[in-house]
Amino acid sequence: MPVEQRPLAVVTGASAGIGEAISRRLSEEGFRVLLGARRLDRLEVIAAEIGGEARQLDVTSGESIRDFCAGIEEAAVLVNNAGGARGLEPVASAQLDEWRWMWEVNVLGLVAMTKALLPALERSGRGHVVNLSSTAAVEVYEGGAGYTAAKHGVNAITKTLRLELAGRPVRITEVCPGMVETDFSLNRFGGDRERAEAVYRGLDPLQPEDVADVVAFAVTRPFHVNLDQVVMRPLMQASSFKVVRES
Repeated sequence: MPVEQRPLAVVTGASAGIGEAISRRLSEEGFRVLLGARRLDRLEVIAAEIGGEARQLDVTSGESIRDFCAGIEEAAVLVNNAGGARGLEPVASAQLDEWRWMWEVNVLGLVAMTKALLPALERSGRGHVVNLSSTAAVEVYEGGAGYTAAKHGVNAITKTLRLELAGRPVRITEVCPGMVETDFSLNRFGGDRERAEAVYRGLDPLQPEDVADVVAFAVTRPFHVNLDQVVMRPLMQASSFKVVRES
């Protein structure tokens, strides 16, 4: 099928990690992929490799979202992957600027992107919104209140959207990964590589490609099948606070 005739999949936060892996996998599955992230130089390299299109995107900016979505008449898939965590302080020491950033990226950015593309998704007749959430959406842990609160928000929004769109041609899926080896922890700890590497030491964490497998499976099911929520973890992680490490 010519590239221009392939169904369009939009992926946010696509310049690295899970977003990059999803973009590559959806291209392999026959989608025409539009990649969005702030790092346009990195996006353009990935897009060239998979025959996709790169557009700069900051999901915290309404103007950026409008520019990114301009001209999109139909879309089959929207993967809201942009997000992240900052800090690991208890509530008593909460850095409100970090909390505000987490809510703007993980929650408000997701809502703004979904709102902007819902007409195009519905117009396709086979739309699908996939929200990349976290096990932080279904459990809490000490020091993680800012992030878990934001991801619980994603969970509530996903469930509400599914109710609001019932009977319309748009599927809604939430994917909740546990520990995935990406730059997530490096960003959370402000570039402290030693601290970030310690998060994954002694275990076999999920890889971005593992998450991409689940997303690809969800969006390629027969259209009458909707995967509401998928929680996935590495084998050695039973919960956010129960991790078995090799000595």
